Amino acid sequence: MTRPSTGRPLTVGFYPSCRGFGWAALEARFSAYDWGVVSVSKDKNARSVYHFERILDRLCPETVVLERFPPNVRRTTRVVALQKAIRASALSRGIEVASFARGDVQSCFSEVGAATRLEIAAAVARQLPALGHRLPRRRGAWLPEDRWMALFNAAALVLTHYRLGADQLFQDLSSVK
Repeated sequence: MTRPSTGRPLTVGFYPSCRGFGWAALEARFSAYDWGVVSVSKDKNARSVYHFERILDRLCPETVVLERFPPNVRRTTRVVALQKAIRASALSRGIEVASFARGDVQSCFSEVGAATRLEIAAAVARQLPALGHRLPRRRGAWLPEDRWMALFNAAALVLTHYRLGADQLFQDLSSVK
């Protein structure tokens, strides 16, 4: 099934969590097309890949954006394997894959005064008002992270892709004189 063409490319961000993953599809820099959080309980990687492949089939994006894990950052083996499987699945469909480190996201959002994950999520909600009703509240240290934070992390990755991708485009154009 293909989505109706609007003439604008679609970019999908993917962010794994301990319960599944969050995803956000943006049509243009400031336009949320679709989004969600997928929870899985058993065989998490296989089921997460299955659900994300259904999203790819339905939305037909041009780009998938993932978080790049620097070697010195600790991630579970399951999450690293899940990221590799998602990358392979997107590439096998001919979808471009971009990845950004957490530091890239933080540096992009530092320009608007957002440093913490919650502040970045609030900045994303201001930029994409359609997601605002899912913005997690500040949590106590003893509480688990809200499952909707994965959605905001995925959307922040896409916004970072737009920001850094545009910078790279203009750098490439200026060097072609």
